[in-house]
Amino acid sequence: MSRITLKIGGMSCEHCVQRVTRALSALPGVKEVRVDLATGTASLEKPEELSREEIIRAVEEAGYRVEE
Repeated sequence: MSRITLKIGGMSCEHCVQRVTRALSALPGVKEVRVDLATGTASLEKPEELSREEIIRAVEEAGYRVEE
């Protein structure tokens, strides 16, 4: 497991936080998802076999973007 933090673009309310949290929590093996509206970040514990691209895809499918 490793912790990853992403800058999430497009979040503007608590509903956005809930959508991103649900999308990331649904990924296999992900634990401890924390999404912070004030800083526009999401952090999570991810298994080694889950790629950054898969995480980004989940965020995008929820309607948001990962800012590199």
